[in-house]
Amino acid sequence: MSASRAEPPAQRLSIKKLLLVLGLVATAYAAALAFFGEASPTAALTALFSFTGLAAAALCLLNYLLRGLRWRSWMALYQRPLGVLDGLRLYVAGYALTPTPGNVGEAVRGLWLVSQPLGTAQSLAIFGAERLADLLCLLLMALPALAWLWWHSAQGLTAWGLGFWGWSVGLLVVAALGLWMFFVVARRIVRQPSWAARLAWLHEAWHCLAHQPWRWLALTLTAWAAQGLAVALLCRAAGLDLSAWLAASFYALAMVGGALSALPAGLGGTEAVLVALLVGKGAAVGTAVALTVLVRLLTLWLAVALGLLALLYSVAIRKDIRF
Repeated sequence: MSASRAEPPAQRLSIKKLLLVLGLVATAYAAALAFFGEASPTAALTALFSFTGLAAAALCLLNYLLRGLRWRSWMALYQRPLGVLDGLRLYVAGYALTPTPGNVGEAVRGLWLVSQPLGTAQSLAIFGAERLADLLCLLLMALPALAWLWWHSAQGLTAWGLGFWGWSVGLLVVAALGLWMFFVVARRIVRQPSWAARLAWLHEAWHCLAHQPWRWLALTLTAWAAQGLAVALLCRAAGLDLSAWLAASFYALAMVGGALSALPAGLGGTEAVLVALLVGKGAAVGTAVALTVLVRLLTLWLAVALGLLALLYSVAIRKDIRF
């Protein structure tokens, strides 16, 4: 009782907003399943507890693990070394604030530490580096989906003798060149004193990305590939004629669409893009909606639920977070 009385108003307000978002999303997902789904919502949700659902959940946990290791390495860059378990717990706790516009709530990870919290610019820098790294890797993964859309909608491309995989390889080469140019141009921009003065957090974000770039690139690509494979398993279990490579790419493109919408956790945008892609590949609308709901439950709301548990444990028991 005393703990609840001592709870600050800001904390109660944040929790109320999060619960409101969770309630609205749960209602929207249930309504979508009931209206569009070919099976009942209960039957669709039981797929989460099948062998395929559990395997997909394990792959999502691998995603959180790898991105947590990435965050921990950037924290060490700012002389905040964390043990593996503590670092992963603090990282996962940040997922409790994922349902915020642009996921910006996750930027507080470095600020809420009781012992040696980061400065605002440094915490924003790590958050910016995370978002840039995720966006770059998701764009790379989305290339087969973009090639499929291009090849599927344009006329006369097959006459060039390239076909779907030819365009995929071509886009991959273009993406590699674009990635190289991004690093070259970004390095020159952030080194200019005017940019360093105006956008200190962006300059610091580049400092993070410039530190062991191949390490964070490998961790990020592997993390999102694991989550893409989880989506592919769900698609395979639903009987869709969709390769694992293309299913993962559809998911990556949907995530990019959700990120560009700047809505909380990409809500609405990610779902709309993924449903449209699955329907375009031949899935029934009901199947596409049910699959999308399952995908988001595993790839988003599982993280939010784990984040809430980790946050409560960190605040109430370990007391190493000031929330």
